Amino acid sequence: QVHLVESGGGLVQPGGSLRLSCVASGITLQIYNMAWYRQAPGKQRELVAAITTGGKDYADSVKGRFTISRDNAKNTVYLQMNSLKPEDTAVYYCNRRRPPWTNWGQGTQVTVSS
Repeated sequence: QVHLVESGGGLVQPGGSLRLSCVASGITLQIYNMAWYRQAPGKQRELVAAITTGGKDYADSVKGRFTISRDNAKNTVYLQMNSLKPEDTAVYYCNRRRPPWTNWGQGTQVTVSS
């Protein structure tokens, strides 16, 4: 069974950076197209970034600021977030790109505020 654990979130000032990590157990991540999603209060979960066999894709709102990567040896997917904005505040989750697995991790809270 897939088990995903996200970490690395926190409180950061606008313009700051964070690096999120997602460690998987029960599966080998490298054979899957993976993605980071986020959900802000009162909003639907949205796709932020994806890493697939075809390359990397980003939501327009994070292009040029966020970078998704993976370390297959560590069975981990990362999201480097730079130039953070208050509107990036959300709970961030990793999951398979399409379709997502039904058992989501607990997510990691990112709060961007001065």
